[in-house]
Amino acid sequence: MIDLRSKIREVQDFPTPGVGFKDFTPLLADPQALRETVDQLATWVKEQECDIVIGAEARGFILGAAIAAQAGVGFVPARRPGKLPPETISVTYALEYGQNSLELHPDLIPDGARVVIHDDVLATGGTVEGIMKLVEQLGGVVVGTCFIIELTFLDGRKRLEGTDVHALITY
Repeated sequence: MIDLRSKIREVQDFPTPGVGFKDFTPLLADPQALRETVDQLATWVKEQECDIVIGAEARGFILGAAIAAQAGVGFVPARRPGKLPPETISVTYALEYGQNSLELHPDLIPDGARVVIHDDVLATGGTVEGIMKLVEQLGGVVVGTCFIIELTFLDGRKRLEGTDVHALITY
């Protein structure tokens, strides 16, 4: 087992003063750490018996497609506005240091689909909560959410009540 935490570097005052950004790009650059991360998350995703993994832009779909492929399920990206043709539905949500929006293709989430949402970091939970609303609006069921990192001091799990939450590393 690789110590995945040792592959995370903290960047102070990014993207705004006072934020200690958890940069996981060193983990991505290490082939063994990358493989271990995908393996662990894909194993958890398989246990959820889902149909689809949704990866949140931008860092959530770096690994989201690999996790879905290894778990043997489909992948759907949740992207910033204007990045997905043709028809989309969107949600705007609050972040710990701002506001953002994401869009999904409504035809890729069938009614009754069992969905796991993947993002790199669980902070306040706003991004994933927004995606959950879109999935539910389309008739899908969010059966789990998974992350590389969870910032427990921001209480993001509270916004994701009713879903199984899994993170490999906690701070």
